[in-house]
Amino acid sequence: MNNNYPFSIVERDAVYKAIFERRDVRGEFLPDEIPAEVLARVLNAAHHAPSVGFMQPWDFMVIRSKAVRQNIHKLFTKAHAEAAEMFEEEKRETYRNLKLEGILESPLNLVITCDRSRTGPVVIGRTHMEWMDLYSSVCAVQNLWLAARSEGVGVGWVSIMDPDALTKTLALPENVVPIAYLCVGYVSQFHEKPELEKAGWLPRMPLEDLVHFDQWGEHNAACDQDLQLLDRVNKLSSDS
Repeated sequence: MNNNYPFSIVERDAVYKAIFERRDVRGEFLPDEIPAEVLARVLNAAHHAPSVGFMQPWDFMVIRSKAVRQNIHKLFTKAHAEAAEMFEEEKRETYRNLKLEGILESPLNLVITCDRSRTGPVVIGRTHMEWMDLYSSVCAVQNLWLAARSEGVGVGWVSIMDPDALTKTLALPENVVPIAYLCVGYVSQFHEKPELEKAGWLPRMPLEDLVHFDQWGEHNAACDQDLQLLDRVNKLSSDS
C-alpha cells in the first residue's frame, strides 16, 4: 500500500475543521456518558502522537470518582483564588468571573502524565534537550483534543492548580509528572470563538506578525516564494 498520496480535499478539510473548531470547554458539559468505543478511539489517537526517541512517555488516567474529583476541585479553588491576586486590578474581577473548569460538571476527567524515566536515562533526541519528553506528552494532549472534537466531545484543560499537590492527590510515582488535567464530555455547544477571545481578555494575534525570515525580527520577504507566502498569510488572516 502506498502511503505517500495526499489526502482528498474532503479528508484534508476535515483535519483543518477539527483544528479551527477545537475549543477549550468549561461550562457546556452534558451528563451523557461517553461510549467506550468513542473514548477508546480518542485515547488511541493520543497514543499515536509523535514522541522523542519513540519513548511514548505518556500514561492516561481515567477519573470518574466523585470523591477524587472533589479533591481536585479543592486544589483548583485554592489556586484560582491565589491567581486572581496576581492580575492587575482592572483585570482581577474579569478573571474571577471567568468559568475556567468543568471538573465536577463533566462526566469524566482525564489526566495525561509523562514518565520521565521511560526507556532509560539516554534517549534519542533528549541528549541535549532533556525536556523533549514533556513536549511529546503535550503532543498526545493535542492529538486527543482534535480527535475528541471530531467525535463531538468537548475537552477542557485545567492548569490552575499546584502540580505538586496534584501529584500527591493522584499518588503519582516519583518519575511521573502531570502534564494535563482534562475535563471531558459531550457538550451543549462549541463556541464559535475561544471564550477568552469572546470575553475580550485577549485578541487573536495576526499571523503575519508572527512569521520571521532567516533571522528573528525579520518580517520582510527576501525572495518570491516568501512574498507569495506573506500574500497567502495576509489573506488567511483577513478571512479569519
